[in-house]
Amino acid sequence: MDSSNRLGDIEITDPQTMRALAHPVRLAILERLQRHGAATATQLAPDVGATPSVTSWHLRHLAGFGLVRDAEPGPDRRERRWEAVARGFRFEAPEDPDDEQGRSAARALSREMFLRSADLPNRWTAEVEPRLDSVWRRLAGLANTRIVVSADELAAIEDGIERVLAPYVTRDEAARPADCREVRLLRYVLPESAAEQTGGTS
Repeated sequence: MDSSNRLGDIEITDPQTMRALAHPVRLAILERLQRHGAATATQLAPDVGATPSVTSWHLRHLAGFGLVRDAEPGPDRRERRWEAVARGFRFEAPEDPDDEQGRSAARALSREMFLRSADLPNRWTAEVEPRLDSVWRRLAGLANTRIVVSADELAAIEDGIERVLAPYVTRDEAARPADCREVRLLRYVLPESAAEQTGGTS
């Protein structure tokens, strides 16, 4: 595996694929398949906010861009089951300043992902946090740290974070401790514009 992609994500570089994924239902479908495994359009529909027929259409669209594929048949072999091609995905805006199509597509997908994640902390606080035992409640929370770094240093920080996470992301289910549970790590990396620089580090 490429050392820059330790988590085994599918790497999206094609602007058309980015635009195809920049849709709330398609993002929901892909997230559901990555988190819970193979499913039919009928099983996915209640979770993604679409009818089975619309969900099926979106699945075929995602398959056309290589993001999902047919899975092994389930007990009812008449139903088509789908699976994600990878446990996650990653993309970035092209470095070429003249590639406006690529930059616009990356912005569209990034914006849709931000919108999808925006309400997660509120829902967690209202629905999940009150039911956690004290051990997990102490470990949960928000870190909001401002740092002053170069672009290379920020890239090194991101690489270091992935280096730490990779063994937990990629390990087999059988290797997980008996008392483990799913934890969602939301990592926002938000460089400020040059006009916003104040020279402080607070």
